[in-house]
Amino acid sequence: MTIVAEILKSKPDATVYAVAPGATVFEALRLMADKGIGALLVKEGEAIVGIVTERDYARKIALMGRTSVETLVRDVMTTSVLCVHSHQTSDECMRLMTGKRLRHLPVVDDGKLVGMISIGDLVKDIISEQKFIIEQLEHYITGSVR
Repeated sequence: MTIVAEILKSKPDATVYAVAPGATVFEALRLMADKGIGALLVKEGEAIVGIVTERDYARKIALMGRTSVETLVRDVMTTSVLCVHSHQTSDECMRLMTGKRLRHLPVVDDGKLVGMISIGDLVKDIISEQKFIIEQLEHYITGSVR
């Protein structure tokens, strides 16, 4: 079973992007679009104070008639950010994400941000793990050795 630390090591870009609570939602959306990501941590200094996602934009800006240019991140961010530790398993993270309907989890060890995982990262890892198991079973059944 894979742990979060291994997933973070396998990511081609481990950068965790963030914005300040006083940034506009438009600035946050631009950064997400530029980096091809769906969420940004909201930080004051080193402290995580929230998370803002594309879902927040859709539900709290577009559907409520606000504008992203005039609305600040602090007005739409989710403030109760759930985090995981690097020693947790992909299964634990998947259960948390599924149960809480989350797509992104910051990874914090000893109070320090060490990365961020997405539902896509977990799915990729689970598919890879299942593919390996299937290959091993096929070799066992056919008696072939690689």
